[in-house]
Amino acid sequence: MPTISIEALSSLVDTSRRDLRVVVSGNGAVPWTVLRALDSILPGYRMFMLNAPKGVPDRTGVILETAFVGAGMRRSERLAYYPCRLSQVPLLFGGRLPVDIVLVHTSAPLNGKVSLGIEVNILPAAIESARAHGGLVIAQANPNMPYTYGDGEYYLDDFDAIIEVDEPFGGHALQAGTAQGAAHAAPAPSLPSKGIDRAESARIIGQLVSDRIGDGATLQMGIGEIPDATLAGLLKKKGLGIWTEMLADGVLALDDAGALDPDRTLVSSFVHGTTTLNDWVHCNDRVRILRTETTNAPARICQNPGMTSINTALQVDLLDQANASRINARIHSGFGGQTDFTVGAMHARGGQAIMALRSWHPKADTSTIVPLLDEPVTSFQHTAVVTENGVAEMAGFDERTQAAHLIEFAGHPRVREELWEEAVALGLV
Repeated sequence: MPTISIEALSSLVDTSRRDLRVVVSGNGAVPWTVLRALDSILPGYRMFMLNAPKGVPDRTGVILETAFVGAGMRRSERLAYYPCRLSQVPLLFGGRLPVDIVLVHTSAPLNGKVSLGIEVNILPAAIESARAHGGLVIAQANPNMPYTYGDGEYYLDDFDAIIEVDEPFGGHALQAGTAQGAAHAAPAPSLPSKGIDRAESARIIGQLVSDRIGDGATLQMGIGEIPDATLAGLLKKKGLGIWTEMLADGVLALDDAGALDPDRTLVSSFVHGTTTLNDWVHCNDRVRILRTETTNAPARICQNPGMTSINTALQVDLLDQANASRINARIHSGFGGQTDFTVGAMHARGGQAIMALRSWHPKADTSTIVPLLDEPVTSFQHTAVVTENGVAEMAGFDERTQAAHLIEFAGHPRVREELWEEAVALGLV
């Protein structure tokens, strides 16, 4: 494993090819310095990245590939979107999408290893594909990247080259070897100031969701107003576990409140949050960042006690089908892990898959509870659909009762009469 300079990168890469597939750490772990250097020496290539942020290369000659669209790829004319459950993405690299180069953002070496830090996700599968096809695995090693335990730990000799940088990405310099991560004092999150109606609706939804979660449950939840509001109602719970796709700052408040079971390992496939969170996961033996095939496998998800999946959507129809991926038929994000966790949670003992959303979309000025989706379905048949108007119970009810619950308990009062009329037309009344 040679440590090379950024200038020596061109000597490793076959710059004559224009079809190289380059898989790159995404989300908040983009290795910007080495990615820009690679982009400058390759006239054309295919770049696969999950949830790419703004600023990634998007120019003639670069095909943008992903199974989950981020702001850096959304609406690009060069986007190649692969509709795929996140748990299935690693299989693409072993089949139709062989990998030529993997560019990862790692921690600084610790005891002869580096860690993929806050982004493990699909990267182990990409590394295995590159090795199987004689490709390159290149690391940008950064002392600001946390060292996390789990599937992202690699020996230095596992890389064809390591390029050392010192660049911020939301964290700052970390002290190696702190057994439980950096100390923290994270307060319970406050809701963004976006108007009393918006904040109040998030508070109500969050309370309704948290009321359904008992002590000892296992949580999967993301970031945003509604998850934050749900979190506020969980701080007095006991023995909670985490098995999730994304670990966000909410875990800090739960830990500070003593709501987490100290004997249960917190499992995720990537970390997305503040400097405080990055410091906390650094060398934290309670946390394991694992590959997507493990975290998102419904068969593994359902093994967690009281597995509770909390997701949101753009629309839910009267058949309890949710669209969280497309707007006017155009891809906005992707399936992500919503389908994986919905299925896994529904099969868990005492599990539940909750769909939580506002009943009215203020920007589009339209109801989010609709008669029938005209967009592809992301997930369907949840335990309950929760809005600021109430809880529409789904599990165990026939389709007509489900529709009635959605109209009366989840739908916005302004559209309930219209929804009833549409329900008649659909044969649901």
